[in-house]
Amino acid sequence: MMRLGYICLPGRGASDLFLSQVVDALAGRLALCGTVQTNTARADRRKCDMDLQLLSTGQVLRISEDRGALARGCTLDTSVLAQAVVATEGALQGSDLLIVNKFGKSEAEGGGFVPVIGEAICLGMPVLVGVNALNLPAFEAFADGLAEGLPADLAYVTDWCLRVGQRHAA
Repeated sequence: MMRLGYICLPGRGASDLFLSQVVDALAGRLALCGTVQTNTARADRRKCDMDLQLLSTGQVLRISEDRGALARGCTLDTSVLAQAVVATEGALQGSDLLIVNKFGKSEAEGGGFVPVIGEAICLGMPVLVGVNALNLPAFEAFADGLAEGLPADLAYVTDWCLRVGQRHAA
C-alpha cells in the first residue's frame, strides 16, 4: 500500500510553516529525512531568502540566489537543490518518513525530489509533500490517483505521519 500524503495550503509560505510545525511535533517520535523550508523576507529585495533544512542532519542550505534588488522570476539555485536531493537520497535507509517541503517547478518538470519520492515509495516508505496550487495538477499527474490530500490540521497530519511512519518502521 502506497502512503503518499500531501498538503496544499493557500498563502505564501503557509505550507512551509505548516510542515515545520509537523516536523516539530514528530521530533523524537520518527526518524525523518527530507527537507523543510524557511523563507526570510529582506527589506532591500523583492525576493526572500530561501533556506532548506535537511531533516536527517539539521544542516541548512541556502537554495536561493541573490540576483539583486530588482530580480524577478525564480531565484532557485538548482545546484544547491541537487545537493539537498543527494543528501536526502542518502538518508532514506534508516528513516521512517520522507518529508518534501515542496513539489515545485523542478518537480513538476520531473526533476528535483521526484526521483527520491519514487525511491521512497519503492522502499515502502511513507511520504508527505507540500504542494502549491500552481503545481497541484503536475503533482496529481505524478501521483496517478495514489496520493491522499490531507487537511490543514496539525493534529490530523501529525497522527497520519505517526500511523504510516510507525507501520513502515515495524
